[in-house]
Amino acid sequence: MRILFCVAGIVLLCDQFTKFLAVSFLKSKSSIVVIPYVFQLSFVENTGIAFGFFQGHPKVWTWIISASVLCLLACSNLFRKQVLWRRIAYGFILGGAMGNWIDRLRFDHVIDFLDFHIWPVFNVADSFITMGVFSFIWFSLNGK
Repeated sequence: MRILFCVAGIVLLCDQFTKFLAVSFLKSKSSIVVIPYVFQLSFVENTGIAFGFFQGHPKVWTWIISASVLCLLACSNLFRKQVLWRRIAYGFILGGAMGNWIDRLRFDHVIDFLDFHIWPVFNVADSFITMGVFSFIWFSLNGK
């Protein structure tokens, strides 16, 4: 159980630190090109959910995400005796969810800034949530 919360804490710290940097250095700029035509840093205030769907209802999403994070915390006890990879994957999901939840509580939106031109702008929390979910799928399909 300890590893789950350590992983979640590290994910949360990385997410909040990168969002602090995004607010500090990107908010006043349009974008910073890192790899031309491939990747840039772009400040986006996302009031919707995944991929920016359902914009314009930040209070509703804050309540829904709050309930989801509380459920994730309540269910974390179920992972006490799970194999290491499951605890790490759940830590990725929990830490990422908490990072985006904190944004919603503080700003009424999620701060996104990683911009690959072929994909909606996202953040570190989104990346870890995705890695956690895909880890569960991958290892479950492979019988681990």
